[in-house]
Amino acid sequence: MSTIARSGPLIALTGGTGFVGQTLLDLALGSGAQVRALARRPAEDRAGLDWVGGDLADSAALADLMQGAEVVIHLAGVVNAADPDDFDRANVEGTLAVLDAAQAAGVPRFVFVSSLSAREPDLSRYGASKARAELMVKASGLDWTIVRPPAIYGPRDREMFELFRAARWGIVPVPAGGWASMIHVEDLARLLLALIPGGGAVTARTFEPDDGEPGGWAHPDMARAIGAAVGKRPFVVELSPRILRWAACVDGFVRSDKAKLTPDRVGYMTHPDWVVSAEAAPPADLWQPQIETRAGLAATAEWYRREGWL
Repeated sequence: MSTIARSGPLIALTGGTGFVGQTLLDLALGSGAQVRALARRPAEDRAGLDWVGGDLADSAALADLMQGAEVVIHLAGVVNAADPDDFDRANVEGTLAVLDAAQAAGVPRFVFVSSLSAREPDLSRYGASKARAELMVKASGLDWTIVRPPAIYGPRDREMFELFRAARWGIVPVPAGGWASMIHVEDLARLLLALIPGGGAVTARTFEPDDGEPGGWAHPDMARAIGAAVGKRPFVVELSPRILRWAACVDGFVRSDKAKLTPDRVGYMTHPDWVVSAEAAPPADLWQPQIETRAGLAATAEWYRREGWL
């Protein structure tokens, strides 16, 4: 059996068991990188990967994570929460803890995965928490790069999966009006790995990557593309902010702390412009998207079917 030669800097990774983190691990380990990853519940052992048990509040685990590392990729955080204070605990205090551990261990390079919602921090506690975390990264004194992904889709995702499942039933609700950019999880992971070396073109920069679709996707067009991926022509329902706020109350009542549609999420869902800025695109000679979105959605739907999700 052939083995992959391990080379390059040791990557300290948070969020390695999450949606983006699992894809990042697949690509990093497949390329021969060495990774040390933090996780509450470490997954299976893999060549080139060392797990550190713990979370962002565990200073001893963070110190172990940083030993000998040359770059941190900080993915871990909270995207959806029943208690709005959880955003600050995970995304602000958690990021500060990772920065402190990196500084104490002398790790020079820091790649932080934020969110496009940080552009509009007044719309949601989630966006505000990511904006505050970005400020701490910029003030850290480390060699930093911030990445603000738009809507991420791909295998293992449980957030946009709700739209795939709705499309199977023939009806997809979306916020009325507005446009959004998208990116496949594999394209995002490739960008994060490309940013590891740092350098003048990427140091102290904030990037907004996407799938290359000019002007992003109108919400109804996105819904119809997801419908086509599952072999349907769904009826697209555009919901007003008032109806979405009512629906969030219903979802909270029915699913309690497992609700997907929360009042905080409605705050940024109803914003009309979640299209990436062309001025914030990553350098084209470093990274460009490779996965066309309609093909990527179809492959994602096939993954959901294969895994029994659809």
